[in-house]
Amino acid sequence: MSVNWKKTIFVVCDIVIAAYLLLAVTAFNKPDAKATVCSEVKIDVAQNIVDGFMTAGEIKRILTENKCYPLSKPMTDINARTIEDCLKRSPFVENAECFKTQRGTVCIYVKQRIPVVRVMADNGDNYYIDTRGNLMPETRYVTDQIIATGTISRKYAQKTLTHVANQIIQDKFWKNQVVQINILSDGSVEIVPRVGEHVIYLGAPVNIEKKLDRLRKFYLYGLNKAGWNKYNYINVEFDNQIICKRNKRKK
Repeated sequence: MSVNWKKTIFVVCDIVIAAYLLLAVTAFNKPDAKATVCSEVKIDVAQNIVDGFMTAGEIKRILTENKCYPLSKPMTDINARTIEDCLKRSPFVENAECFKTQRGTVCIYVKQRIPVVRVMADNGDNYYIDTRGNLMPETRYVTDQIIATGTISRKYAQKTLTHVANQIIQDKFWKNQVVQINILSDGSVEIVPRVGEHVIYLGAPVNIEKKLDRLRKFYLYGLNKAGWNKYNYINVEFDNQIICKRNKRKK
């Protein structure tokens, strides 16, 4: 069997030329990585049912103060891991992810710790706790949070108060209605509503969801008819009953 060397040489040449053209087109269309600078920074802060402290502007401020803000810097000098580590050092950031594109964009995704209550305890402690019971320091940021007062140790705040606060904020009605949680010396719970002149006693911090559901029904079928200011103290501690103290200023 004879080999047609001439034909074989032409086929090999065609393959080499095709490969060269493919590489040339790819090289010419690919931006020069060394010459590319960051032309855009996209910052995405994950949203939640409760407002947090972090905004795109705050992320930019943190990175700028730490000389990590990537805008106008050569892409080869931008380290995504450095940006992530810088943001993760903030007590208000749960997680941060960063990546670069060939077109000169740096994308930053931030998942923040969500404060559920601000603790202003009798012992002088002043801090926030997030949805998982982590302590967050007092901050200059302004946000509309439930205030917790009274006899609150840090252990109680992390274990018990977090559970109570989460039960409240997960319900849209109670999230808007409750402005204060007060912890008595025996660990029992009072809440102060936004509407009405009464204080609500929940008792021991157990079965919070059931107690709030019973209280909601009382609001709907009782206070709506009797008047929101008729009582100054409402006790929903015990199952199947609600004990009210009449407001002496009201007839």
